[in-house]
Amino acid sequence: MAKILLTGGTGLIGTHLQKLFHQNDHEVVILTRSPKNDNHFKWDIHKKFIDEKAFIGVDYIIHLAGAGIADSRWTAIRKKELIDSRVLSADLLYAYVKKLNIKLKGFISASGIGFYGAINSDHIFTEKDPPENDFISEICVKWEDAANQFKQLDIPVTCLRTGVVLSAKGGALEKMNTPLFLSALGTGKQYVPWIHINDLCELYLKAIEDTDFKGIYNGVAPEHQTNLDFTKKLGKTLKKPVMPFNVPEFMLKIILGELAVIILKGSRISSQKTTNKYKFEFSNLDEALLNIYNKKEVV
Repeated sequence: MAKILLTGGTGLIGTHLQKLFHQNDHEVVILTRSPKNDNHFKWDIHKKFIDEKAFIGVDYIIHLAGAGIADSRWTAIRKKELIDSRVLSADLLYAYVKKLNIKLKGFISASGIGFYGAINSDHIFTEKDPPENDFISEICVKWEDAANQFKQLDIPVTCLRTGVVLSAKGGALEKMNTPLFLSALGTGKQYVPWIHINDLCELYLKAIEDTDFKGIYNGVAPEHQTNLDFTKKLGKTLKKPVMPFNVPEFMLKIILGELAVIILKGSRISSQKTTNKYKFEFSNLDEALLNIYNKKEVV
């Protein structure tokens, strides 16, 4: 049994993780701005404060906290928030772990496939590829740099570069299940690397239970799907018609601004390194969608 300190614990992934960890006899404590339960502890990034009781007996920290990439337009203020919410929070955790001399067994951080940039490419990106030179990549590079500073304390670090997370409640599918998004976006040829939320949570569990599961891993299913193919499969599963036209790129840029790039661009991401360590429960999109809409996922 391990004791895990979780940031972002009340979000989509964090909520699922709590239940999975409890099912596997791990103890979880949550850092939150508004503690409501006995296992909740207050932190305030801007005031550089964490309730030190949160660290008592902790073996691992899982860092999921961060403002939603696609929640609002990328103004200059929003861009700063997207980076600061990830980096300053990790910096604060590092400062407390160092000050309190916490002997963690591991620091596990979310990251994103945005590391490779919002681009369309014939290349299949692996963990060995360098970052792209754009804003979404900048977020992920700084995110991972903040996590990797824990290595200075001889603490193993794992980063999961996550694709589009599929879940019945919240997340991308709720947004995609709308008339606008039940259409091909732009050319429809851009790839949509995805992962079922059950598989993603199992990867975090593996990072706790497998001492060899350290370093950078792409958190995406092995199957590659274009936006058009993904949309057709989603429509078929939902028994809803897919619009017989593509949403023009210019329209999405008007609606979403610079943010539109993350849905208009996308390349294939390799899961080979991950599949060498983990057998995906959902490697096929049809099966993943049927599972989700039959409400068999962990909730």
